Amino acid sequence: MVDLENFDEATLERAFADLSAEVNADITSIKDVEAFRLHWLGRKQGRLKLISEAWLKSAPAEARKPLGMRFNQLKQQIEAALETAEQAPATTGSGAKATGGIDITLPGTVRTPGIAHPLLKTMQEIVAVFHHLGYSTNLGPQVESDFYNFEALNFPPNHPARDTQDTLVIANQQSRPSRDRLLMRTHTSPVQIRTMIAQAPPIRIVIPGKVHRNDAADATHSPIFHQVEGLCVDTNITFSDLKGTLDHAMKALFGSDVKTRFFPSFFPFTEPSADVQISCIFCGGRGCRKCKHSGWIELLGCGMVDPAVFAAVTAERRKIDPSDDAYNPEKITGFAFGMGVERIAMIQHGISDIGHFYSGDMRFLEQFA
Repeated sequence: MVDLENFDEATLERAFADLSAEVNADITSIKDVEAFRLHWLGRKQGRLKLISEAWLKSAPAEARKPLGMRFNQLKQQIEAALETAEQAPATTGSGAKATGGIDITLPGTVRTPGIAHPLLKTMQEIVAVFHHLGYSTNLGPQVESDFYNFEALNFPPNHPARDTQDTLVIANQQSRPSRDRLLMRTHTSPVQIRTMIAQAPPIRIVIPGKVHRNDAADATHSPIFHQVEGLCVDTNITFSDLKGTLDHAMKALFGSDVKTRFFPSFFPFTEPSADVQISCIFCGGRGCRKCKHSGWIELLGCGMVDPAVFAAVTAERRKIDPSDDAYNPEKITGFAFGMGVERIAMIQHGISDIGHFYSGDMRFLEQFA
């Protein structure tokens, strides 16, 4: 280490130029990067620390600032040289490959492509069937008001479905009017009401989406599940149109040999209403455990739109146009239907427990890849 006799600008410039040259020489010749770091930047015996202390101690007050600035610049040069040396690949001789590089003799990494979840795939298949029939897709919010979810769909105030034992109600809604209270939708039917209020006939829509009910989870029930509903409204729509539409859809989903049959049922928003069954796809209708030896599997509900639903829609539309008569039940008719996506997926793939769809078990999901 050389002591400085004076601290004028020219002397400082020569001294730090010599130190900078030493750094460049050391970093190109040294084999151990860590040894270079300790030599120059060691906390106790590092050369930069020793020179700094010696020169600053003997420097006059006016020279300490330019000295400190030059030491900082020199330190930055050393750190930059270290970073460059650490990033440079080490070699073991001419033509040797870099350590840590890619070994092209090893097998490549295979990335498995992602697929749609089986429920999403089934939902898309159902929707595609109705798209081919000229239906369009409409969507709506999962948090609905009592009006869209129940009142407009002809559910009377004391209907069991409004009970909190069946419906997940948003908290702290007691101060609101009954029709404005919020809940998690129990079916996708509210989108039918929203569509009719916004659009005059003709309407042909399918409504896929997630719904929520206060059900205990078991092999066939889940508090969260998916539905695809449909609505067709126009002049001269009959129950025969409904039967033909659903018969075609079931054959498209389960094969041309499938038969359908309709049984009288009840839904508040359709009249007449029916449950739809298909011939068992597992035994061909002969009877087995899957169909409880009946030869038939119940799959969905349907019916002609109740005039009370058209009346509720008309009342809302007349708030904008008092003369609106687009949904006069004497002029137009319609049908609606709804099916559970999980149930159809379980039948298609022979799955016995609905919980498999939500478990996230890759061993189950990879079967659909």
